[in-house]
Amino acid sequence: MTSMQIKSDLTPLTVDLSSLMSQAKMTDEQFYGFCRSNRDLRIERTATGEVIVMPPAFSDTGNRNLKIAQQVANWSDQNGTGEVFDSSSGFTLPNGATRSPDVAWVKLERWNALSQEQQASFAPICPDFVVELRSASDAITTLQEKMEEYIDNGAALGLLVNRKSRTVHIYRPGQSPEILTDPDSVNCDPELPGFSLQMAKVW
Repeated sequence: MTSMQIKSDLTPLTVDLSSLMSQAKMTDEQFYGFCRSNRDLRIERTATGEVIVMPPAFSDTGNRNLKIAQQVANWSDQNGTGEVFDSSSGFTLPNGATRSPDVAWVKLERWNALSQEQQASFAPICPDFVVELRSASDAITTLQEKMEEYIDNGAALGLLVNRKSRTVHIYRPGQSPEILTDPDSVNCDPELPGFSLQMAKVW
């Protein structure tokens, strides 16, 4: 059954689309078409085929997302070993899920190994580094599951930033998440050599 989950401030709403479709779930082509027809929405798809529709970020969350992306992009420009992507970018993970991290970074050699056609779609690659910033409508458990999914699918480092509790959860393969409370900065070595996320403008 294909379903569509619409996130609201209070609780996710699920819309059953099975009566509109003859197959069990959207094909990749149908999913891409659905996303192209709804460019103002952030749309993800789980490994089981559930489509999740998220409204545009609230202004304050979008501002903080940009502050994070700006820091990563500035570091990446100087480092020169990867490409940075914002929250509108979708990636198809090895498990089949299509996810859009708030900020993502991919090593240059991995990105360049993709064809131009793959780069122009929801690229079939898991970013090496991802950041998720919790918004007012995000359940912390859902974001924690997403972070585990990124790590399980090949991410080397993930940061879950929770402004409400002023904490940063740091995810690495083979390790339990490390939780920092009200940090001034978050050291991202060795995965992002020389980069520390400065939190003053994120909080």
